[in-house]
Amino acid sequence: MLLTAALLLGGAGQAPAPSATGETRSQAGKAPSAPVPAEMDAPPVVTHHEARIGGRLLKYTATTGMMPIADAQGKVTGHIFFIAYTLDGVTNRAQRPLTVAFNGGPGSSSVWLHLGAIGPKRVQMLDEGFLPPPPYHLVDNEDSWLDRTDLVFVDPIGTGYSRATSPEEGKKVWGLEGDIASVGEFIRLYLTRYERWTSPLFLAGESYGTTRAAGLSGYLVEHGIALNGIVLISTILNFQTADFARGNDLPYILYVPTYTATAWYHKKLPPDLQKQDLPQVLAEAEKWASTDYTIALQKGTRLTEAERQAAIAQLARYTGLSPAFVDNSDLRITLDRFDAELLRDRKLTVGRLDSRFTGASDLPGSESPDFDPSMTAIRPPYTAMLYDYVRTELGFKSDLRYYILGGGFTSWDFSSDNQYADVSGALWSAFAKNPYMKLLVAMGYYDEATPYYAAEYTLAHLRLPAASRGNVTTAHFRAGHMVYIDKASLAQLKKDVAAFMDATFP
Repeated sequence: MLLTAALLLGGAGQAPAPSATGETRSQAGKAPSAPVPAEMDAPPVVTHHEARIGGRLLKYTATTGMMPIADAQGKVTGHIFFIAYTLDGVTNRAQRPLTVAFNGGPGSSSVWLHLGAIGPKRVQMLDEGFLPPPPYHLVDNEDSWLDRTDLVFVDPIGTGYSRATSPEEGKKVWGLEGDIASVGEFIRLYLTRYERWTSPLFLAGESYGTTRAAGLSGYLVEHGIALNGIVLISTILNFQTADFARGNDLPYILYVPTYTATAWYHKKLPPDLQKQDLPQVLAEAEKWASTDYTIALQKGTRLTEAERQAAIAQLARYTGLSPAFVDNSDLRITLDRFDAELLRDRKLTVGRLDSRFTGASDLPGSESPDFDPSMTAIRPPYTAMLYDYVRTELGFKSDLRYYILGGGFTSWDFSSDNQYADVSGALWSAFAKNPYMKLLVAMGYYDEATPYYAAEYTLAHLRLPAASRGNVTTAHFRAGHMVYIDKASLAQLKKDVAAFMDATFP
């Protein structure tokens, strides 16, 4: 569900994106005008359902509605739309685990995790996650987490049906710090109103939602709410790792393994690499990127001609690109140029959210793709199914536009103390203050929006004490940003989460 030119989970036709560098620290612009319907202050809608999950037919209750968010003076400043699922037949609700889930963007609703991975229903895609023909369908999600934990899906203000009461109030939450505070307040209110303060508490975030979750871990513990665990899917905590900016060589290094995985999938690597299994190839690419390539970039024009030619040959080897293209790129391959170049001989581009996907260009000689083919494959079915499901099955009636991805605000304030937003310190603080908290980080090899090696780099630089390092688990998937649209990866994610929750709260 990035950076200077797009939302983390983004594509064509969305709202203008924020700068990941935070150079201007611009505040949010004027929010789109919208009616204030009666459902904003209406009681949540409660409905009852059943689904086959984990081989069993489970009965559950859905609660769908708005949570009013007020300031310190009690003035309502916004309404957060949520959908909660609680398993029926639980004798001690207060002791049952509760997971609060959200996606990213910033500007994305929770539809992707909700109807793709975690909720009791999921959008039916082709087995590898590719676009099925319309009309689209919802099916029981056998790999839902509902058999392990109750679920609350949250749409932060400016996403989904959630709205600020005015553009001025919106400015206060459309940024790194305000967003964390407003979602943190939602969690406090939900625990209070639904009497879940004693439940084991988990967060699950995807994409920019991992930024939010890490920030919340520090925010919540400061407000007396300790987490049992956090699940991060397609992670970015330090934006320096993914911003291709002059003077910042870090993303060029950390993207190499993702380029290698993409080239391997599309059979563009040299024969000796192509015949190896993917993890073997990636281990070799990671080692070179973090050693010889790093040194070459640091030397800049001080590289000897022999050193430069050696670096060109190796970068071409691990990316599937021609030595001439690497040379003309000054050994630095930006994401857009890689996506446009890799399959140029086939007149195709590769996807940013999921580089297994391919698309056509209007002009095959373009420097960047015309669109992200992985986004165009997922947006129509998820949009149609969300609108239909919420209204017909959950009984929440609204004519408001549901902001699937973008459109609810115009810019984002990253509010960082330096050039790049970084919430790794908040995560460190949460671990330091709550030594029982555990973390699961799920990464897709074909994710170009939040590359897996960048997430690993950030985790390795958290400076966690030795006693806490065993609380961090990582999992890798042969899929992209939304690892769960691939059916095999969805099943594996459920197994990993189940094992994680068992270890965290047996």
